[in-house]
Amino acid sequence: MLDSKGFDLWSGDYDKTVNVTDINNNYPFAGYKDLLNSIYRTIMNKRPATILDIGIGTGTLAFKLHEGGNSITGIDFSKEMLKKTKSKIPEAVLFECDFSKGLPPELNDRKYDFIISTYAFHHLSDKEKISFVFKLIDHLNDNGVILIGDVAFQNRADLEACKSSSGSEWDDDEFYIVFSELSGALKSKCSLEYSQISSCAGVLTISPLLTL
Repeated sequence: MLDSKGFDLWSGDYDKTVNVTDINNNYPFAGYKDLLNSIYRTIMNKRPATILDIGIGTGTLAFKLHEGGNSITGIDFSKEMLKKTKSKIPEAVLFECDFSKGLPPELNDRKYDFIISTYAFHHLSDKEKISFVFKLIDHLNDNGVILIGDVAFQNRADLEACKSSSGSEWDDDEFYIVFSELSGALKSKCSLEYSQISSCAGVLTISPLLTL
């Protein structure tokens, strides 16, 4: 698993690497553009929106959302990737932050229409994912939604099939979403939808349960 320095070094070629992998329909980025387009369409149906992008990276999705009239706040632990995002979206509010340790204190009282994260949640264990999602719910406006797009699978059998076909490319240091295994804990506080985008990519849509 890459640390922040590794992502700093990767920042220059990141988008190219992702696109090549997506075009070739290979793990881990098969379905990458379709995944981003799915999240983009969901948000654009409710624009203008305030958005918190967790693991904003080089700002590929955030830039398109900004062009569509949405307000962007982003966090990432790679300084170099944040520089690329800032060059694309000068108006964005950006924080250098390792989200595995929580959100930056400057965001404690902020709420958003959408909280999104693409290809970042796999850095968290399942226990950490659940805990973090429950914290993020407190940062949603009324009718707010969390959209998580990542290497993800409906069930463990689908993950194992992808792992087998990926061979030595598979990264055992990352914690991929298995919807059937996360949904039980999340359903205690959330309404969930899951959409499989490709053999190794999915979008998890999370809304707080309505209280009477």
